[in-house]
Amino acid sequence: MKATVKIVFKVLGVLIFLAGGIWFLQGINILPGSYMTGDPQWAINGFIAMLIGVGLFWSTNLGK
Repeated sequence: MKATVKIVFKVLGVLIFLAGGIWFLQGINILPGSYMTGDPQWAINGFIAMLIGVGLFWSTNLGK
């Protein structure tokens, strides 16, 4: 995998993780101010997005 593709995947992984973190916090009613606040479905979606972000970031280190 080329270095530029690795960088893009790492940045994308971090962005997906951060978006998932926001969704998770809104879903568990810690971060108010959205229609997602207090909805447990968004907590689940956010947790899944966080896992995908971590997986994407981590998988860029596998293919040397």
